[in-house]
Amino acid sequence: MKKKKQHSQPKKDDKPVTLGDMLNQDLMAKLKDTKQQLKAAEDKKMEEEEQRKKEERRLREKNKSFEELLGESNLNWKEYK
Repeated sequence: MKKKKQHSQPKKDDKPVTLGDMLNQDLMAKLKDTKQQLKAAEDKKMEEEEQRKKEERRLREKNKSFEELLGESNLNWKEYK
């Protein structure tokens, strides 16, 4: 008769092996540093995009014609005649 293969099951006390445990600590530090740099670059890019949009809105508002400003006004000019 053939013997059944016994699968070794991890003990409940043992923690599962993670990728971080398998990698060198220097490599992990480099990866974390790179992650922080990418996050900072992304935050800076988003902030610059927000500033650009804000400036664009300000210029658009500044260059509106009298007709556009009057049309956006919520006052009823007929009441003041």
